[in-house]
Amino acid sequence: MCGIVGYAGSKKTVDILLDGLLRLEYRGYDSAGLSFVDGDELKVIKCKGRIKNLKEFVGEGCVVCGAGIGHTRWATHGEPNDINSHPHLSGNKKLSVVHNGIIENYLQIKEFLINKGFIFISDTDTEVISHLIEFYYKGNFLEAVQDAVKDLQGSYALAVMNAEHPDAFIAAKKDSPLIIGLGEGENFAASDIPAIIAHTKRMLVLEDGDIAYVSPDSVYVYDSFKIPAERSEFIVSWDIEEAEKSGYEHFMIKEIHDEPAAAAACISTRFKGTELNGELFDIPDEYFKKLDKIWIVACGTAYHAGVAGKYVLEKLARINVEVDIASEFRYRKPVIKKDDLVIIISQSGETIDTLFALREAKNSGAKVISIVNVVGSTIARESDNVFYSYAGPEIAVASTKAYNNQLLSLFLISAHIARIRQNVSSDEYMDFLSDILRIPDYIKAVLETKDEVQRFASLCFNAKSVFFIGRGLDFALSMEGSLKLKEISYIHSEAYAGGELKHGTIALIEEGTLVVCPVTQRELFDKMIGNIKEVKARGATVLAISTFDDVRLDMIADNVIHLPRINDLVAPAATITVMQLFAYYMAVLKGNDVDKPRNLAKSVTVE
Repeated sequence: MCGIVGYAGSKKTVDILLDGLLRLEYRGYDSAGLSFVDGDELKVIKCKGRIKNLKEFVGEGCVVCGAGIGHTRWATHGEPNDINSHPHLSGNKKLSVVHNGIIENYLQIKEFLINKGFIFISDTDTEVISHLIEFYYKGNFLEAVQDAVKDLQGSYALAVMNAEHPDAFIAAKKDSPLIIGLGEGENFAASDIPAIIAHTKRMLVLEDGDIAYVSPDSVYVYDSFKIPAERSEFIVSWDIEEAEKSGYEHFMIKEIHDEPAAAAACISTRFKGTELNGELFDIPDEYFKKLDKIWIVACGTAYHAGVAGKYVLEKLARINVEVDIASEFRYRKPVIKKDDLVIIISQSGETIDTLFALREAKNSGAKVISIVNVVGSTIARESDNVFYSYAGPEIAVASTKAYNNQLLSLFLISAHIARIRQNVSSDEYMDFLSDILRIPDYIKAVLETKDEVQRFASLCFNAKSVFFIGRGLDFALSMEGSLKLKEISYIHSEAYAGGELKHGTIALIEEGTLVVCPVTQRELFDKMIGNIKEVKARGATVLAISTFDDVRLDMIADNVIHLPRINDLVAPAATITVMQLFAYYMAVLKGNDVDKPRNLAKSVTVE
């Protein structure tokens, strides 16, 4: 949440900052702002609304070169308005700060600073940082920032400008994402890679407590003890084109069409021919043989992937699996044994609740495997083993290809553990792997249904409430399909297990209620037919999505999206694509901003 970009170099500072902010707008779009030194004056330009508003406000005449910082905001403290927008100035107008995170003790700091004569004009927690740095500033810029951040409790990624250092800025990090980009005669900082990938692929990973002094020719990193620190550099493996729309109207539809290639990338790195690579983890087979329990912990879309993973892990590996929401996991004090395995799932690798859940698991002595998409992210670095999903950059706030690849990652992990524990026959194991290898082609076939999905959406996009009903893995699938719809279309939507209908849910079904029913599980097919009949008898309009060619379904559902037949266990990794398309077209037909749905941000880095 919130996006930060910093630049130090000789190019047009404002142009680079604005371009970086545009590429970070998925992290928040309540307001935006810039800060740079023009002559002897530290300037701040900011306004409520999208980056395009800021560009219009800045105009064409600003050609300052040097250092600068920028921010795009997802509001936490104070309403979205011009005053609460970042950057925030110090009282003497010599320092400016942009911030991602939450300062938990800002009220105490604010009271202290007010007693020292500082005047506050905003409702934000961030403004205390600019004043606090001024309080500590005695001529040494770096030391002032170092002293100030020691007083901060909570999470932060910061970039700070100083009128006395027009060609440099300082970056600092704790529990919020921040990377350094290394260029030739220029250096960068950003909340995420897309902001600066057009300028460099060389990235430096900051650790919690780090402070970096960034100038055009150098980056000096210091740890929380003010000691110079060496940090690992990595090279980004993807190109700027992967973070562009490539002719599509929205990033979301582009990323849905990316799914076959993304799935192939996740799968291909784990196979040798048709055999699964036996060295997925640096964990001995003996550990998995003795393993008694697996926890899967995640938030939102990743949590839904975890629910599906539970079904597959328990069926193939015959092991007890518990799935938990990360924000609940940490605070309910789960009974984790040191021999348990905890699987952490996060697209960004920076989700704050998930990161804290990981630390809770490690404090309990459990082994942690993380499934993340972003190389070098905090969760990846702090895990015992990391399983990269290789979905590539995902810009739309509503996750699509990242979810598919999280499912694939869980399927591959399930196959690995099942093979070691010898819970499946050789034929069942090879059939499962064969179907995983088919998934990229299967998704391509699913994408061919998009016109049919669009036509159905055009008939029902004014629905007031939509229900998703499924059984087994189709229930897990329904949870994600429902989330996608409500995220971007703003239509009330809920997912229910088919067997729960008669326990209360069916009271909500009335004439014309739209019900979406995935039907991909053979042993539950007859049960789902019964559930569809139940809602139809009460006037529902039913969209069925099925991998079975069965005339009974066509006779009772109002519309059936027929998909190719595939193994029940892996079907959700591609069947979800239909639901993603359905949510997309429903939102487009309603005229919504699909890539930037209201009140949401891509990466949740605050509690």
